[in-house]
Amino acid sequence: MLDYQRLQQQLIACDQPDWAAELPAELDEILSTNKNSRMPEWAATLASLEDFNTTSIDLKLDSIRLGYSEELPADQQQQLAQILHALHPWRKGPFNIMGIEVDTEWRSDWKWQRLEHSLGDLSDLNLLDVGCGSGYHVLRMLGAGAKSVIGIEPTLLYVAQFLALQHFARQAQAVVLPYTLEALGERVAPFDLVFSMGVLYHRRSPLDHLLKLRELTESDGRLLLETLVVEDQELLVPKGRYAQMRNVWFIPSTDQLIQWLERCGFKDCEVIDVSTTSIEEQRSTDWMTFDSLEQFLDPSDHNKTIEGYPAPSRAIILANAT
Repeated sequence: MLDYQRLQQQLIACDQPDWAAELPAELDEILSTNKNSRMPEWAATLASLEDFNTTSIDLKLDSIRLGYSEELPADQQQQLAQILHALHPWRKGPFNIMGIEVDTEWRSDWKWQRLEHSLGDLSDLNLLDVGCGSGYHVLRMLGAGAKSVIGIEPTLLYVAQFLALQHFARQAQAVVLPYTLEALGERVAPFDLVFSMGVLYHRRSPLDHLLKLRELTESDGRLLLETLVVEDQELLVPKGRYAQMRNVWFIPSTDQLIQWLERCGFKDCEVIDVSTTSIEEQRSTDWMTFDSLEQFLDPSDHNKTIEGYPAPSRAIILANAT
């Protein structure tokens, strides 16, 4: 179902040999206990990509390019589009795969533009991306020069999407695995730079999340944290849903967030961006046909969610490990 050998080789290439040794048994356990998994169906979809290949990629473009349209006749382009659509919904991107524009729900390139200039030189650095989705930012990190990038993503569909992208990208220094942050054990070596984007507000215990991120960050490493924030109050605890999301627990102010980070062992916390999410950045598309942000905002006032809370605003903070 999954190519364990290739994944093991990728982990070894990412300087994680202990994890590579334990990978087959752990993946078998994850896949066998996930009752909602459609992995057999997605595995068949991935297998149908074998007829499509390219050697030309560009991981530095806003819409990551994997191949050219000229490499496929029109009928094969249509076939490839149908295969990729079978992995719907595509939430993080965008991608251009052999001329097919995968217009994802999120313009993840906008987030990358907000943070990339604060990262510095990524060469010789091992990176971890927590909750990485399809791996858009994993590939952008490699395009920016990272030595290796490991993404963890518990939603198996998004892991399958990354495997589809990897069929074309073939980046040995990148891997996405179906793990939660809490599932990572002591066998995992700390990383030079850890990303946690769009995860913290889903954690019932945000401090435990930050403590785990600190544990996985090298003593001279850094954390890039992106999360929802509020203004004019220290902490928002939604009653029920927030922007129709069920599992939003705590939304702090930026000052409160920095206090949390410092309490968990980070220092020199720098807010590098605060942006209100627009309906142009997160929206429904042909590749994500469900309701999106516009349907989750007050139709008469986009400054509020449909529940009456402040509309989503996100901060990006770069912090050093102590």
